Amino acid sequence: MTFEQIKNTLKNKIIGIAGAGGLGSNCAAALARVGVGTIIIADHDKVSESNLNRQYFFYDQIGQSKSATIKENLNRINPSVHIIAYDVKLVPDNIIPIFHNCDVLVEAFDLAGEKEMFIETVLLNFPDKPLVVGSGMAGWGMNELIHVRKLDNMYICGDEVSEISPDLPPIAPRVGIVANMQANVVLEILLGGEGKIVK
Repeated sequence: MTFEQIKNTLKNKIIGIAGAGGLGSNCAAALARVGVGTIIIADHDKVSESNLNRQYFFYDQIGQSKSATIKENLNRINPSVHIIAYDVKLVPDNIIPIFHNCDVLVEAFDLAGEKEMFIETVLLNFPDKPLVVGSGMAGWGMNELIHVRKLDNMYICGDEVSEISPDLPPIAPRVGIVANMQANVVLEILLGGEGKIVK
């Protein structure tokens, strides 16, 4: 499949991303680069200096709304992608109307409670939608532990064990690997299987 064929397949697809932090902002950037037609992304937070070690924002954007800022940044990557950004805290009542038209959903929260709430809401209300989640990306190194595990319609990306702590912070390399792994799984779902290596 050529890149033009890939873009033609993706241009009518809608991806929903819950969270515009380390996972969400980087996953969205990867999907914008390959030409996904519409990205719906929601986050209620503002950009802080501490975000810049792993999130797709810039120093002069500190203090700005993450949702508005990621829309601006994604439009700079690929102005042909339709970005719908919600500055809202996601809860079960608004997850359904915001993401109901999406072909694939991506969970990209930092906090375990938010992750659990989103996953439970999606599995209950959209059982047939593919859901790509992130679990275990703290620290550095340990590339060999990062993987994708499929459970029915849910795909878990990460090492599934490393928990964020003061001594094991989330930083750009591992967070970026998992975010791009999530984007890669989205492509695998939308393009119908794995890209084949030609020898």
